[in-house]
Amino acid sequence: MTDIKKIGIIGGSGALGSALAKRFIKESFEVTIGSRSPEKVISKISESDKNLDVQNLKIQGIAQTASESELIFLTVPFAAHQKTVHEIKHHVHGKIVVDTTVPLVPPKVARVQLPDSGCVARKTQEMLGNDVQVVSALHNVAATALAKSETPDGEVMVFGNNKEARETVIQLISKISLKGWHCGSIDNAVVAESLTPVLIFMNKYYSFKGAGIKIVDENMTE
Repeated sequence: MTDIKKIGIIGGSGALGSALAKRFIKESFEVTIGSRSPEKVISKISESDKNLDVQNLKIQGIAQTASESELIFLTVPFAAHQKTVHEIKHHVHGKIVVDTTVPLVPPKVARVQLPDSGCVARKTQEMLGNDVQVVSALHNVAATALAKSETPDGEVMVFGNNKEARETVIQLISKISLKGWHCGSIDNAVVAESLTPVLIFMNKYYSFKGAGIKIVDENMTE
């Protein structure tokens, strides 16, 4: 794995983005959050952990964050997805972009509503071009669990057309106590994108705090 130390998080004012920022900061990564609402980001981060050492945290514009970071997590709502991808397009050449976007369309967020393109991550790859390695991940990990639990139970399906890029992301998220699995090409990400509304439904129906997934096999050992 490339020795990545500078991580950019686009959309850090949301639950997932702020939880990722906190976990990476705790592991001594240099984290830059790209946001149109810096005051909201500061409030979100400080509220979640008042003892967090934020010396390794910067908050900048979206394009600048994409330009200065070695690897970028895209954690914006689906409604802002295409606009944000256009905004970072000319600043991510040769980099890995981890797209966590789920096509949730309020108010019916517990229903699968795939976009016309069929798969958000594939659209991201098409928009950014082949010199950017788009990896799709973290759709099915509850942001609440990521923010509060030292070792979340949920595991992560990781998709992308480049095996080395997927492996880089798997190793990177292992630093924040997440188990990732190679799950094939970017087209396969439609499975994880579709699963999130199902998990949201289950959370509501069964009063779960944050349903997730775990890969099991009879040959696995603890």
